[in-house]
Amino acid sequence: MTLKILIIDDDNLVSISLKKALLKLGYDVEVCLNGGDVQDYIKRFDPDIILLDIYLTTHNGIEILKELRQSGISVPVVMITGYADVNIAVKAIKTGAQDFLLKPIDLEQLKIILGKISEKIELSREVNKLHSLLEEDRLTREFFGKSRQINKILTYAEKVAKSPDTTILIEGESGTGKEMIAKYIHQNSPRANGRFIQINCAAIPKELAESEFFGHEKGAFTGAAQKTKLGKFELADGGTILLDEVAELTLDLQVKLLRVLQEKNFYRVGGEREIKVDVRVIAATNKNLENEVKNGNFREDLFYRLNVAYVKMPSLRDRKEDIPLLAYAFLNEFTSRFQSEKATISPDALEMITSYAWKGNIRELRNVIERGVLLMEENELKAQDLSLQSVKADPYAKLDEFILKVPSDGVKIDVVLKKLIEDTLKITDGNQVHAAKVLGLSRSKLRYRMEQLGIHLKKTLEDKAR
Repeated sequence: MTLKILIIDDDNLVSISLKKALLKLGYDVEVCLNGGDVQDYIKRFDPDIILLDIYLTTHNGIEILKELRQSGISVPVVMITGYADVNIAVKAIKTGAQDFLLKPIDLEQLKIILGKISEKIELSREVNKLHSLLEEDRLTREFFGKSRQINKILTYAEKVAKSPDTTILIEGESGTGKEMIAKYIHQNSPRANGRFIQINCAAIPKELAESEFFGHEKGAFTGAAQKTKLGKFELADGGTILLDEVAELTLDLQVKLLRVLQEKNFYRVGGEREIKVDVRVIAATNKNLENEVKNGNFREDLFYRLNVAYVKMPSLRDRKEDIPLLAYAFLNEFTSRFQSEKATISPDALEMITSYAWKGNIRELRNVIERGVLLMEENELKAQDLSLQSVKADPYAKLDEFILKVPSDGVKIDVVLKKLIEDTLKITDGNQVHAAKVLGLSRSKLRYRMEQLGIHLKKTLEDKAR
């Protein structure tokens, strides 16, 4: 979809030149030369992005931005100014601007800014679509993300789903979404109209495990005096059963499970009538089941019977490109649940979320976002709301131990600042969030200084590589 950009600048020459450049980049562009016509242009053109000059002849750009935000217009705004004033730039960001540019406009820098905003707009659209899917309780490819690893797994899952009887083994760390991929297989299989039954093998007391799996007859044991109970296999007849944490099954129950897989029948506890079932079995575990076989904890014949088709779920840290989508999906989920207004995630928080190790994978991410929504203010999830201790720990704490040598003939402050920022960016591997933290600056102030001093990140990283 072509994004629409509205330029608000009463300098006709600048506006025309900028429009031509943006049209060449593939955007749909309109120009508003009068600050008083902004609302009319927005209603008529419905832009995705606004480029707004701070100093218009008859209007103040920051005041226009305030009016837009107060009227509920949340379109991303990039402020444009011909004056290199840090205070004005900071004020624009605090008012709600996405970014700012100095005149004369550097087209390459503009392309980078618009590219980042476009990615965020696309992410927002994907999140809204995902939110709708969650409400429908229908899993699609969009639910899992768009990384190469996930797309490969989903393509494979769709293929094995077509066979209604093939048993499937899913391995992966805790919280990687094994249950969700099992449900996705079920929903894309000929058994989709049947029931999807899940049983957590680790959560069942050993003495009740057989009853949970296969049910029991009235009076079969103490506590079974009231009525016959149907087991999970019987409930899943015609559908799919997920044996979660299958590695935790006792060896005697493994024998009975193997018989059901081979013969498609079983007896209830205390029963004499053979019960036939038509069930696809999917097993999931956070352990390496092959190693469990070698260690004598899992039957080899059952392992081969389960491992007809195999899915390995990647950890969240191995598919970082999916993290923003999932984070926003959970943000929408919890803001809706807690009856909060629609919220966003600050750039610093999003970078922190993306760079975090996530040992607990998707489950941990979901819990962190839930806690953050409860703590956040002003409908924006910020870094301090996340309580990610390992990220908060400052790896650059010792950087305050430095020696500054001033030449006898003096040195210009801009030279010192440029050197300081470049060296900090090298130490932080170009991570502007961490560099800003080391320097005691906000990210917007750091970016302004980099622009003012002519510091280009690519060049800085190339210098480090030498």
